[in-house]
Amino acid sequence: MNDSMCGATCRKCGFGQNNGCNGCKASGGHPFGKQCFVYNYIKTGGKENFEFFKKQLIDEFNLLNVEGMPKICELYCVVGSYVNLAYSMPNGQKIKLLDDRQIYLCSQVECEFNDGEFEKIFGVVAGVNFLLVAEYGGNCSDPELILYKHR
Repeated sequence: MNDSMCGATCRKCGFGQNNGCNGCKASGGHPFGKQCFVYNYIKTGGKENFEFFKKQLIDEFNLLNVEGMPKICELYCVVGSYVNLAYSMPNGQKIKLLDDRQIYLCSQVECEFNDGEFEKIFGVVAGVNFLLVAEYGGNCSDPELILYKHR
């Protein structure tokens, strides 16, 4: 049995288990107390509407032509706590741009220029009104914000 509209296996989410989340179905589309835009897309327009929106986001990521980033083929629903990295700003301050309790559409792909010794990974995150591209090492080490774009 699945607790979500999007297909995520909520019962396997460690963040959710530790924060009282029972999935979007049980919470009426408010996992972690926040309105989930994925839930709204599916509830109001059906799964087809959501898949169309997801394809639009994938196309937008691929049109960015980020050097070394392979094509994005899929986006997955992920709670913000897993993708909310702290980025170093020019003034030395580290900031997080996302909300740990929000659901985002995300993916990660290995950089095309990895040589086996030096590994970089691209992480992409989308919300209804933004695209984010980051680059980082193994275990999300040394994240660098490549792009944050309103859509």
